[in-house]
Amino acid sequence: MNEKRKTIKLILSNVKGYKAETTLSIVFIVLEAVCECIIPFIMSKLLNALSNYALSGLNFDLMINDLILFGCILLILAIASFCGGVFAGRFSAKAGCGFAKNLRESIFIKTTKFSFTNIDKFSSSSLITRQTFDVSNIQQSFIMLTRIGVRSPIIFIFSFVMSIIIAPSFAPIILAIIIPLVVIPAAIIIKICTKRFMVLFDLYDEINEKVEENVRGIRVVKTYAREDYEKEKFEKESLKMAKGFRVVEQLLSATNPIIQTIMYISICIILFVGTTIIINSSDYDAINDVITFHSLKIGDVSSLITYCAQVLSSLMMLSMILFFLIMALPSIKRVGEVLIEEPTIKVNENAIKDIKNGDIEFKNVNFKYDLNADKYALKDVNFKINSGETIGIIGGTGSSKTTLVNLISRFYDTTSGEVLVGDVNVKDYDLVALRDSISVVLQKNVLFSGTIEENLKWGNKEATMEEINHVCDIAQCTPFINQFKDGLNHKIDQGGTNVSGGQRQRLCIARALLKNPKVLILDDSTSAVDTKTDAFIRKGLKEYLPSVTKIIIAQRINSVSDADRIIVMDKGMIVGIGTHEELLKTNSIYQEVYAIQSKIGGAK
Repeated sequence: MNEKRKTIKLILSNVKGYKAETTLSIVFIVLEAVCECIIPFIMSKLLNALSNYALSGLNFDLMINDLILFGCILLILAIASFCGGVFAGRFSAKAGCGFAKNLRESIFIKTTKFSFTNIDKFSSSSLITRQTFDVSNIQQSFIMLTRIGVRSPIIFIFSFVMSIIIAPSFAPIILAIIIPLVVIPAAIIIKICTKRFMVLFDLYDEINEKVEENVRGIRVVKTYAREDYEKEKFEKESLKMAKGFRVVEQLLSATNPIIQTIMYISICIILFVGTTIIINSSDYDAINDVITFHSLKIGDVSSLITYCAQVLSSLMMLSMILFFLIMALPSIKRVGEVLIEEPTIKVNENAIKDIKNGDIEFKNVNFKYDLNADKYALKDVNFKINSGETIGIIGGTGSSKTTLVNLISRFYDTTSGEVLVGDVNVKDYDLVALRDSISVVLQKNVLFSGTIEENLKWGNKEATMEEINHVCDIAQCTPFINQFKDGLNHKIDQGGTNVSGGQRQRLCIARALLKNPKVLILDDSTSAVDTKTDAFIRKGLKEYLPSVTKIIIAQRINSVSDADRIIVMDKGMIVGIGTHEELLKTNSIYQEVYAIQSKIGGAK
């Protein structure tokens, strides 16, 4: 229960900045509803007055005066109701859109604070669905609550009370029969639809995931000519969702005919019973030649019909609000999961912002991705790297090489043990300061849409052209950049799809170098680069960045053979540390890899 309250509180906190619009929307909705409720009452008074004039003898002057009086009142009420509706709609729309904007920003900002552990809990397709579909659901419910959710109860209560005041003898009986006829079918329909929507929401994530997977892997799909297979898979999921929504829409579409049928029946009952009461309660005065009514009048019957219709209409609207709220509950829960999620990386209040050098040390480090997991991804890791050293890391797939370096940038926190940078535990550093001092070129680095220069300046937005050209020379980007007609102003498509894999990797290395880091981590980031270019990059790093600690993860031994030391990993443990020559003599895993790569020309 506390979690639900916290979720609702966090979501409603996004109304900030739009509280005035929300309040004004409610005020104008109340004005509109009150005016709508008063109009039938004034109309009944007018009809009663006209019927009295017609039955008691025409007094033209008095009738004109009453017509003008009641007409002016009705005109004022109609104008007030119209203005209330217009302004309510305007402020409600502004508040709803602003609320959705704030909510999306809150989700996005919270996501940027997540560690890799947090991000692992949510798939990218699910986060996209929460940002779009779920927020739209909540926005729609918010608008309905601030508009119809305020309007319908006012109209229901006012109309219900007025009906009883006008016809205390039979109105309660009619309403007691009619209201259940509306409420019971609506409740059944809502219950059925709610269960179906819970299933359909999960399908949204699955469809988004399939779309994202196909867009990212479109080259593989086309390479294997599997377009038809993927289309068939998507069509099945899409058809499943279409069937689910069709059932829901059919059930919802049945609501209006039910309400209208009940409304017409109730009008017939009111007309029949009201007319009977009017006739039976009237007396003829033979002396004055007039008919008098003791209980119900014609205007009362007219307003009773209107109020009864308003009662039924407000009930229908309330049932629809309930339906939308129930439909929004899964969205509220899903958005709340993101907002409530606490980043696993905790920042020290007295965080250190100065990293003095690139010394790195692992002390008795153990790490597992899930605390409930049986096995550690890293176990008993101990080593020290001196500032300015070049360290190679090699090992088979799944040996946790990337996991190891992710702890240095504090993308994950150790399960036990310490990781030190500059002789200080990484947990004691300010995260921004730490990550600004460590440049990481990941296995799957991304270029963003924009020019080459704009992409490079992600490393340092204040970088000069001289600095940009320098890092491009080190990363061996200059030769292919010069081939582009517009050079550094060459446009990069989203994800860098209009440059080769090797060019993309070299640009990412240049971007990382532009940060002027104390530690540079290259995580298999020259895998798409030819051996000659790879050698030039390593030579440039050694010559131009002597004081920067360089950690190179590679599959090819010749990418790390000239490193000061090489770390050999297997099954999450360090099984050897030494120079290329030392490991060739002492480490069986290194020897095996070297022998295999030598046979295929991968090592010298």
